Amino acid sequence: MDQSHPQKAYKNPVFLNSPDARLVRILAEYLEPRQRLRKAGIKDTIVFFGSARAVSREVAEERMRRISSTSHTNDEEIQNAKHLIRLSEYYEDARLLAHKLTRWSMDLRHNQRFIVCSGGGGGIMEAANRGAAEAGGTTIGMNISIPHEQEINPFISDGLSFEFHYFFMRKFWFIYLAKALVVFPGGFGTMDELFEVVTLIQTQKIKKHVPILIYGEAYWREVFHIDSMLDLGTIDEADADLIHFASDVDEAFAYLKHELSERFLKKRKRRYWYL
Repeated sequence: MDQSHPQKAYKNPVFLNSPDARLVRILAEYLEPRQRLRKAGIKDTIVFFGSARAVSREVAEERMRRISSTSHTNDEEIQNAKHLIRLSEYYEDARLLAHKLTRWSMDLRHNQRFIVCSGGGGGIMEAANRGAAEAGGTTIGMNISIPHEQEINPFISDGLSFEFHYFFMRKFWFIYLAKALVVFPGGFGTMDELFEVVTLIQTQKIKKHVPILIYGEAYWREVFHIDSMLDLGTIDEADADLIHFASDVDEAFAYLKHELSERFLKKRKRRYWYL
């Protein structure tokens, strides 16, 4: 380094990637998305969560055909192909629901009020972005860098694909603009995101009313038992009412349209909230 012209700290990549600069990196993951979202005029989102392992019906059926035509197929391969067929039903439902919500939103006052947002990767995330894009709308993807890199799906609008290092900053941006959450069948990550939001609402850290729609009731009733929590007294009826189950796209769309219209489209005094 030229000692007569020392490098500015904010241009020093060694420092910026060091433990001492962690706070700078955290602030960057708050400020840079804030700038881009404001520039795009985005204030309200509908966030989709769900399994990254889901594929479209076309891809799932093609895989099953390929496996069925192979003489060396084992039971595990057949079982995995069947799982993909089941998951593909949720992929197509997420795609259609995002499409319907986007078309409805685009008709509101001649602009798109509510923007479909996902985690930016494949599976249900891709399906949501895809449905919104096919409807001709804007759509957001908030990706996360993890050891097994999650590929960014191609359906995110230009300039609205984000890459996060910190899970908590990614969650902040999911929740901060969210006016509704749609949770499709998923694994640990999906459950983590769902229960964090429910907890924030339950503890009134989120002041706004955010409708939470759990899609695929049969799956979710098997994965966690709300009635058991009620029976044991670990939650009460008001907590159980924070979520709404649906297993049909038209039913889900009608519920979200009603809730969004009642909560955010009617004129009322703006309520602020914070984490």
